[in-house]
Amino acid sequence: MGVLGAGQLGRMLALAGTPLDCRFVFVDPSPGAPAAALGQHIACEYTAPEGLAALAACDVVTYEFESVPVEAADALADRVPVFPPPAALRVAQDRLLEKSAFRDLGIATAPFEPVNSEAELAQAVLKLGLPAVLKTRRFGYDGKGQFVLNEPEDVPIAWAALLGAPSILEGFVHFERELSLLAARGRSGEIRFYPLVENQHERGILRKTVAPAAAVSAALQSGAELSATLILERLAYVGVLALELFQVESRLVANEIAPRVHNSGHFSIEGSRTSQFENHMRAILGLPLGDTATISPSCMLNLVGSLPESAAVLEVPDAHLHLYGKAARAGRKVGHITVRGATESELAERVAILEALPGVREAP
Repeated sequence: MGVLGAGQLGRMLALAGTPLDCRFVFVDPSPGAPAAALGQHIACEYTAPEGLAALAACDVVTYEFESVPVEAADALADRVPVFPPPAALRVAQDRLLEKSAFRDLGIATAPFEPVNSEAELAQAVLKLGLPAVLKTRRFGYDGKGQFVLNEPEDVPIAWAALLGAPSILEGFVHFERELSLLAARGRSGEIRFYPLVENQHERGILRKTVAPAAAVSAALQSGAELSATLILERLAYVGVLALELFQVESRLVANEIAPRVHNSGHFSIEGSRTSQFENHMRAILGLPLGDTATISPSCMLNLVGSLPESAAVLEVPDAHLHLYGKAARAGRKVGHITVRGATESELAERVAILEALPGVREAP
């Protein structure tokens, strides 16, 4: 199994793939990458010949984050199966292509306009109104590469803040909550869905996921599944995909996709009958997909910028600690906690205990 990237997602993929007798080759320029201890790690750029040659010798190649160069995935796809397909990577790396794909498939999304100059930004503001969000077309994640415009005077400030990068302006979505749907599609076309989960962000970084999301109607779940199916089929997708959504009253508005296992699916390691990581492995290996049902209400807490005492976390009933082997620094995801409860109220009590522990909440 070849993997472009050796971060924490690669690490968790390897932990899920090892029981299936998979051995891993990781290509990642970082010498201390979290997944390095779980396979052969080639520390080089993603497009370096030595890295591509090692991956091409594998049975199948995947990637663990969407910022790997699509050129590397394309080059490998000529020599070895690459899943998800490079076309999915290409769409997810460009917000204009992504939003255009949603629109073409009839999936509701925020109104948007491409922006390539300050003058075009001013025209887009006139068309979409304010507030609005300016986002770089590429390389934005965890709240980076974004600027919220509230007044016409913000136009030059926003354009300068994003350094004049090709961007899109999105109309502001007044949503009740943020949801996401994890879906797995196998080589045979088999599709399995996880339940909708609710996400809470702080400073653009995911901090908490509750699974399943409360008060989700059958219509809301089926609507999300239909949108995901359209995307999966359009891209001939194989693997796990995350669809991030806004709930606006009783409807869903698509925000973006992630063509990989996703932070909001970490709850599934202990909270689902088959984790997102195992299902990704099953999908790309051509194996039957596993049951995505939840075992009990669960929550994932990201550890950002600091770490709690392990013993304090593990004293909480049914709490599980996942550390990534990364040095703590401001804004950096260094681990996560998953916790389950027999009921939603029991889960809420355990989450409150965990959130009160020193190191679980990053200092402002």
